[in-house]
Amino acid sequence: MNLFKYKKKELRPTTSLTKKILFSWLKPKIINASCLDCFAGSGALGINAAINYAKYVTLLEKNQHFFLQIKKKIKLLKLKNIEIIKTNTLNWLNKKGFVYDIIFLDPPFKKNILQKVIFLIEKNNWIRKDSIIYIEKSTYNKNIIIPKKWFLYKKKTYKNLSFYIYICK
Repeated sequence: MNLFKYKKKELRPTTSLTKKILFSWLKPKIINASCLDCFAGSGALGINAAINYAKYVTLLEKNQHFFLQIKKKIKLLKLKNIEIIKTNTLNWLNKKGFVYDIIFLDPPFKKNILQKVIFLIEKNNWIRKDSIIYIEKSTYNKNIIIPKKWFLYKKKTYKNLSFYIYICK
């Protein structure tokens, strides 16, 4: 049974290959980490973080259908270190909050909101020194401005997809 298969056209889940590469990069850092998945979608990134021994995972999803599907997956897998919040990510990040060790940013490509999310994470101190930020974006999307204290740790491009890991210094 593939828990992360969807037919909805509006969802573009992170590919299996991308997840495999990402979690091999994060393996030493994810154990006991607090993680935030800003655009949960299928829930694949956040659930994989929880399964890979993150201490705590918060998933944000505004789509009711996806939200309910993720809740079912969490219950089916009996995960206790994860919560899903039905919310608009921009609204949720537009306040001061909990500081995370790892943040996953894989927004809908056509919404053009990645830059706004990066700004809110930085402005409202959702990260600290040594926090890790994962960004997944289309190679066709315009370049994004990365805060000066975020240093590129890893980058990979595959077909029309680029993904990056930054570490906050």
